[in-house]
Amino acid sequence: MAYTDRTLICIDCGAEFVFTAGEQVFFHDKQFVNDPKRCKQCKAKRSSSGSRVRAETRTTCSACGEETTVPFKPTQGRPVLCRSCFSKRQAAPSAASPNTADPNVAQS
Repeated sequence: MAYTDRTLICIDCGAEFVFTAGEQVFFHDKQFVNDPKRCKQCKAKRSSSGSRVRAETRTTCSACGEETTVPFKPTQGRPVLCRSCFSKRQAAPSAASPNTADPNVAQS
């Protein structure tokens, strides 16, 4: 399939920009379905803005009982840990560690 440069209009600023044949080949290779909607300047501005807001949920730590905030919505039946209890648990080796020798698993 032969690709030719196409002129598109940015949905943010309304400026025209060129969707080159090389970019179209890249989009085809990656199996992208939609054409780009923003010019390079608006795309760069959008990606550098970093205005993503994470939802914070107030909850109580399952280990120490201290009130804390977590960046997710806790589900029932799963323990929620504060930052200090979480790092303590990560530092302590667990009994079900993948490094423990299992006679049913071949060692490499």
